[in-house]
Amino acid sequence: MDELFTNAAAILSFISLCAVAYLIKEVLALKEHLKTANPENKKLQLLAYERLAVFADRAGLKNMISSADAHGESAAVMHGVLIQNIKSEFDYNVSQQIYVSKEIWNAVTKLKDQNVYIINQLAAMLPPHANSLDLSKRILEYSLTQQQELNQIVLDAIQHEAKETMKAE
Repeated sequence: MDELFTNAAAILSFISLCAVAYLIKEVLALKEHLKTANPENKKLQLLAYERLAVFADRAGLKNMISSADAHGESAAVMHGVLIQNIKSEFDYNVSQQIYVSKEIWNAVTKLKDQNVYIINQLAAMLPPHANSLDLSKRILEYSLTQQQELNQIVLDAIQHEAKETMKAE
């Protein structure tokens, strides 16, 4: 009986691997098609850069604090709102990865992951009775101690790649 489950698991793993390989092949083919097909593709790429630039701006720690709708709540509520905001904004833009370079998409993903991590760490350091102002203050203090927030670096990279796309004819 165990051998049957082992064989079934191996078959399912193989099928999953094949499906993932097929999807990767299709995404790469679509990306190549977008690069060469027609002038409309450049417009789609530039729109993707615009949307990702908006995401990178909104995902900045300082900007997240000012746009969070949890002021006057507990730190736990504020924490949840911040994490939900960044994840939903990222999810909204996930389709843009097919229009931009792998490097830009990785930078956008790292921005989301890093800021979620920072918010989680700063929230964990607060006492249980802390309020949203305490968390906001902690996040702003953290962002002020950094030379440059990651979102600005990602924005610069997006702008550079968008300008290169506009130059290419």
